[in-house]
Amino acid sequence: MKKIYLFTLFMLCQTLRLLAQSGPIDQFRAYKFGMFLHWGLYAQTAGDWKNHIVKGGEHFMLYERIPVNEYATIANQFNPIKFDADAWVKQAKAAGMKYVVFTAKHHDGFAMYNSASSDYNIVKRSPFKRDPVAELAKACKKYNLMLCLYYSLGRDWQDPDVPTNWPVKAGRSNTWDYPNEDGKVFNRYFERKVKPQITELLNNYGPIGVLWFDTPELISKSESAELKALVHKLQPNCLVNNRIGNGLGDFSISEQSLTPSSKKAWESCLTIGKNWGYNRHDSTWKSPEVLVRHLVEVVANGGNLLLNIGPQGDGTFPDWTTARLNAIGGWMKTNHEAIYGTQPWLAVKESTATAEESSTIEASKNATKDAVFDGTPQTIAPDVYYTAKGKVIYVFLRSWLTPQVILKQINNQTASVKDISLLGSKKKIKWTGTNQELKLDLPADFKNITDVPVYVLKITTN
Repeated sequence: MKKIYLFTLFMLCQTLRLLAQSGPIDQFRAYKFGMFLHWGLYAQTAGDWKNHIVKGGEHFMLYERIPVNEYATIANQFNPIKFDADAWVKQAKAAGMKYVVFTAKHHDGFAMYNSASSDYNIVKRSPFKRDPVAELAKACKKYNLMLCLYYSLGRDWQDPDVPTNWPVKAGRSNTWDYPNEDGKVFNRYFERKVKPQITELLNNYGPIGVLWFDTPELISKSESAELKALVHKLQPNCLVNNRIGNGLGDFSISEQSLTPSSKKAWESCLTIGKNWGYNRHDSTWKSPEVLVRHLVEVVANGGNLLLNIGPQGDGTFPDWTTARLNAIGGWMKTNHEAIYGTQPWLAVKESTATAEESSTIEASKNATKDAVFDGTPQTIAPDVYYTAKGKVIYVFLRSWLTPQVILKQINNQTASVKDISLLGSKKKIKWTGTNQELKLDLPADFKNITDVPVYVLKITTN
């Protein structure tokens, strides 16, 4: 009786979720996997300034206290003639990604599109003279990916009216050009730059899936509400994240962390290396195995993974980035059905000491974070995670080493098993179920299915 009750309750919840999936937020959650693109003037300097390695990655204007007029000269050399929006989006699609988030304006205040309201942009200030957002919009339409745009909201080091309060008063403000912090009025910047540029972005490039705001800092509740109303007036289906400020976002963000930031919609944004923007000194890169592990963990917890790429100053992806995207794409080609449109199952994972230890390590690292920070676990010990879709349970065997599989979370009390298969294999799998566990053996050649040692069992229930 207990088995029937638990499984009936789970199926009812699944049905209600599917019936509710009709709006933009539900489509966004079903996509699961996106590409973050940090690209700006910082890609041109690539981690160097005046013959030394900078601190703070793409935030180096702040760390080096570079005057706006001097920082702006970087644009004179920024001519990324190898930029190919079609190639970028095609690469994202091949990796199994469903949407792209591009930095339309980062903290340095430099717009990476043709802004009519501020000539501090790539078209008017650089020899490139092209509009990357326009070209990305065209490519996303061609490959059927959702275009989303990042906009730094509460930090803008080019504008004189942007006070900050993290981690202390004026902690992320341009105080070398504009030293009077108390004289800065956020609303002047809001009216002069933010609202006009958001209007441009939503009027000029077709459908935008998400306005991905960053660093709300000192935006007021009324300004956040006004901004959200403006977004919905211009594009009713455009989502905003929680960094619009004051609790008004459609989904929340976990930055450089796999820990769910909400019981509702949430997204984890992660770097492949140490930095968000391209840095030639970055040599610590996550392996394809670690990246797929992260994707699985995020999705099993009901989130989306937004994986960051920092294109180079010439407009191309670094070789090490492309290699990892190709490896993830190969894995997704076999296992995508266990990712897209899935929901968390009754259990997120098999409880293991390793998983608990990883969570403890992650929590301790997550105390403070800024430009160069990574709180994600790097362990690759074997473990098990779950997702579900309809009457199917997907079992992710991460970094799995042996054919033997014992699942304590799936037993005759929690699921009535009809069939079990291994994605990517045509060989039949036999199993034995009891009230305590489910036991099975993988095919002897299971490791040949994919180059990334994360394997997926598809369990069909009655």
